Amino acid sequence: MTAEDRPVKGLHVFSTGIGSIHTEHRYGTRLPQMWWVLLSRNWVEVPINVFVLEHPEGLILFDAGVDTAVLTNPNYVTSAVIRFFMRRLFRLRLRPDETLTNKLAGLGFNAADVCKVVVSHLHFDHVGGIGEVPQADLLVSYNEWAQLSGPHPERDFIFRDHVQRPDSRWQLVDFGHTDDPLLSPFGGCYDVMNDGSLILLPTPGHTPGSISMLARIKGRAPVLLIGDLAYAGELLMKDQLPDTGDKAQLLASYAKVRVLKQRLPELILLPSHDFAVQEYLSSSLAQQGFYSGA
Repeated sequence: MTAEDRPVKGLHVFSTGIGSIHTEHRYGTRLPQMWWVLLSRNWVEVPINVFVLEHPEGLILFDAGVDTAVLTNPNYVTSAVIRFFMRRLFRLRLRPDETLTNKLAGLGFNAADVCKVVVSHLHFDHVGGIGEVPQADLLVSYNEWAQLSGPHPERDFIFRDHVQRPDSRWQLVDFGHTDDPLLSPFGGCYDVMNDGSLILLPTPGHTPGSISMLARIKGRAPVLLIGDLAYAGELLMKDQLPDTGDKAQLLASYAKVRVLKQRLPELILLPSHDFAVQEYLSSSLAQQGFYSGA
């Protein structure tokens, strides 16, 4: 399949708000984690990105952003302890109109046309908009979903009542064996649309079941949507770890992504919390596949 024959004809990104995280969180540190969580005054702004892919069968979203109710509803997080730590870990700057529906409309799309949402992981800032697309299949890995069976998923900012909504159509992804040498280092893959255009890959580390998506788009260089595996492509390429997640799993996933990049040199890495992504997709350089973060 040539770049011009690919069924996905467009890739867009928007932010459902702006967050701030500690620099230690984003870039890593040798300090004890609880020290910087409680005492650090160093913050860096990050977007809360949602990716939109235009497929003939409907719109595909990669993640669903944050729900504005996290700021307006005092009971959005029921645990007072978790609310305290959320304020120390995240600063959110959201407007009431920054909903998934309004952001899609700003791009000329209708939320009713979303047929699938690929959820990179279950953190609250990646599933917040799922209630606005009740008709969509929500794809998540088995390992990620398994966290909901633990005694306190809210300690990892996974909130059962906002994930296991009665109107949500969750579909657990089982990664099948692949003989494709391009993808075999990941140990399995999942073809979202059964046409080779959107391939899910297990990339644990940020959470146990985090996934990335390889997208082959008409007229563009291929992209790998990596969620929160890294907060910038260049950090992944040089093994600079954030101070969150499982470091051994992160390093293993980073190595697999770098092998993919070596085998597919034009590949672009697009994280979910990087302003450079928006600059890349709005730039004429996107057609040539240039992006300094990859």
